[in-house]
Amino acid sequence: MAALISRRLLRSFKSFQSPSAGNASTPTSHDICNSLYGERLFSAERSGLLWARRLMVSHRPFSTSILTPGTGEGAFPSDLLSKKSVAASERSIGLYQDLLIPVTNFHNEDKGFMVLAGDVFDVPIRKDIIHRVVRWQLAKRQQGTHSTKTISEVSGTGRKPWKQKGLGRARHGTLRGPQFRGGAAMHGPKPRSHAFKLNKKLRRLGLKIALSARAAEGKLLVFEDLEVPIHKTKNIVNYVKHMEETKKLLLADGGPINENLKLATQNLHYVNVLPSIGLNVYSILLHDTLVMSRDAVNRIVEQQVTSILSVKGCYFRNLMIRFGEARVNNVKVRVRWYYRPEESIGWRRQIPLGRH
Repeated sequence: MAALISRRLLRSFKSFQSPSAGNASTPTSHDICNSLYGERLFSAERSGLLWARRLMVSHRPFSTSILTPGTGEGAFPSDLLSKKSVAASERSIGLYQDLLIPVTNFHNEDKGFMVLAGDVFDVPIRKDIIHRVVRWQLAKRQQGTHSTKTISEVSGTGRKPWKQKGLGRARHGTLRGPQFRGGAAMHGPKPRSHAFKLNKKLRRLGLKIALSARAAEGKLLVFEDLEVPIHKTKNIVNYVKHMEETKKLLLADGGPINENLKLATQNLHYVNVLPSIGLNVYSILLHDTLVMSRDAVNRIVEQQVTSILSVKGCYFRNLMIRFGEARVNNVKVRVRWYYRPEESIGWRRQIPLGRH
């Protein structure tokens, strides 16, 4: 019977023994049951307190203040405070806050700091927008030169292969049909453009999201410039090796690409160079690290914050021209309109160019 007593019964049994008494009396079953009932009440009460404490911790606001043993003023004992370094929470993404980022160069020298505009480098991440922009880019760059020959284009005679009746064979008028070997292809592809329209605001938003994603990951580096002294490829290889966790590198410069940099990177498949005007979403996603010069950052911000003019026409020497129709003396004529941005007086109509 004693072998079947659990450890809990043994602990309850020992609690009834008085340490001062030399020979303690054996407790009854009623006393043991009362002890077990009291222990259950205590464990239930303790579990309820733990549940309430977890609920309070989960609903209280997060605080970034960190207590260290040196900051205690008697409210907390120093031995109860953690002496390990506690990592603070990362910043929230997509709040349109300006970012302060250090500026370096290929030699990892300190070149000061630069403020990145929050409207461009800290926008909310939207995967659906990125998906639409990437699809638009890939469709627009598709050549569309696929072609098949129709029955009028395929080479061969147009003579009727055999007479209409009397042979028991199927009726045919030509051997160049799609059911014959060497014949035409029905409903096959012809040269066409696969491009489709995507709004300018959506394209701009996609580039902002891609830049914000690289900045949030810490994979956006700003260099003072992208000048390299010589056109040796081994120098670029050493620069990339010193960058942490970099497998593919994209360099974006503001103006024309430096000739030494172009020659030094043209034999490296994992390093590509683009001007700021050619920076796009697909190229950013294709490389895990983006390096931009100061000039490139300024030009990208200027390009993104410029208002979009929904005008169909051409822009030549600060003169925007478009063509339209108007009625002059109750006659429909073709009219040319022009607009100078520096005048800010709106569109003006020029002399009619002629009738339709």
